[in-house]
Amino acid sequence: MNAPALPFDNSYARLPAHFYARLDPTPVRKPGLLRVNRPLCAALGIDADWLASEAGVAVIAGNAVPEGAEPLAAAYAGHQFGQYNPQLGDGRALLLGELLDREGRRFDIQLKGSGPTPWSRGGDGRAPLGPVLREYLVSEGMYALGVPTTRALAAVTTGERVMRDGIEPGAVLARVASSHIRVGTFQYFAVRGDREALETLLGHVIKRHYPDLAGAGNPALALLEAVIARQAGLIASWQHLGFIHGVMNTDNMLLCGETVDYGPCAFMEAFHPETVFSSIDHGGRYAYQNQPGIAHWNLVRFAETLLPLLHDGQEEAIALAQEALGTFPRLFSEAHAAGLARKLGLRALRPDDDDLVEGLFAALAEDGADFTLAFRHLTEFDGPDAGDFEGLFQAGNALSAWLPRWQERLAADGEDPDARRARQRGANPVFIPRNHLVQATIEAAEGGDLAPFRRLAERVAEPWTWDPADADLARPARPEEQVRRTFCGT
Repeated sequence: MNAPALPFDNSYARLPAHFYARLDPTPVRKPGLLRVNRPLCAALGIDADWLASEAGVAVIAGNAVPEGAEPLAAAYAGHQFGQYNPQLGDGRALLLGELLDREGRRFDIQLKGSGPTPWSRGGDGRAPLGPVLREYLVSEGMYALGVPTTRALAAVTTGERVMRDGIEPGAVLARVASSHIRVGTFQYFAVRGDREALETLLGHVIKRHYPDLAGAGNPALALLEAVIARQAGLIASWQHLGFIHGVMNTDNMLLCGETVDYGPCAFMEAFHPETVFSSIDHGGRYAYQNQPGIAHWNLVRFAETLLPLLHDGQEEAIALAQEALGTFPRLFSEAHAAGLARKLGLRALRPDDDDLVEGLFAALAEDGADFTLAFRHLTEFDGPDAGDFEGLFQAGNALSAWLPRWQERLAADGEDPDARRARQRGANPVFIPRNHLVQATIEAAEGGDLAPFRRLAERVAEPWTWDPADADLARPARPEEQVRRTFCGT
């Protein structure tokens, strides 16, 4: 099947040459299809049948470069677990090019696991099958949950092995993002004192992601304020779902406001605010309760890169940055409160609801309650479908003792129970990509069985609607099934 014409328009490749390194992906031995995301193909105007064909698989695997693509590895820096590295860059990924979707929106198509680049630091530039499947499942699950996120377009096997903790099958993921420009991209040029590059990058980001800021009196300040607002909303959405990212380094904070890098991530089951999943986060830097503070810390690092553009005077620039950064706690709190109100079935949280909310989270922690099902239990409480969940979740002593307080608060709102419940169902999923399920699909796929992966991919794409036939995909892990550590795959 001949390759169709893809509407590439590669704006990043038109930036100065020191923003990236141009190179083609490294071919693999025997590529094979894992999955094509057909709904995403339709949105991007890509022929899904072609992408699933031998010719399309060759493109995803890196064995063929389609017409109009301009593959490149981007340069960036970043703070990793608080330690600054002035030169990171795409070490196992290539930006294949940019596509315009049917509505004229621009998206990156990136190949992850496509071979070594100038920033591989001696690595093989490859990705094991497990992390590719994890990113596919979790990123598409996050999209279905309404969280701004990069997405998975397709995944293929390579017919080759990679060495990590052991010998593992290799794979390549085609990832879609509004862009891959990071806080670390600005850091790369700021540490070099390259003001011209910073100004070029500033203009590019505003044009691509924040066109309403064009003509702003202080473009750098306007961008900083816009990025702060998007990050506040993004992190609030993570907290609402019990999602723990695991590697909130500055090179993993995209300025478009999308979640990126689904390495050592997971959704919390038994609620505890100090929960950590990353195998390399020994100090709990990126624990669930720390994510808002870390996002603020990362934004401070971003503001530092913009100081030369905020004002010619250093003191004035710092004052402008501090004033903007000071809005993050309020913006996060507002977004978090609005989301919690939806999850609790309330029209809005009132100032005197603090005790109610704190009591809920204390009860969840005391019971070790499953985060997702506890909120779904509130959704279905005393409703027509309550019986469906009796075998799936039962409130512990602490949550049971808290429930009358919540019911009294609902009564004060005076909303129709059916309308309230319908709104809650749109905030409290029943199906998420649970860590033990993701791990089970990985192990099955490594043994040649893709059926569990396909089933879970279909299920997490419809997270809100209860289906008793999939009850096994909704329940928490049993003690012997728990997966407490996840890995990045590099």
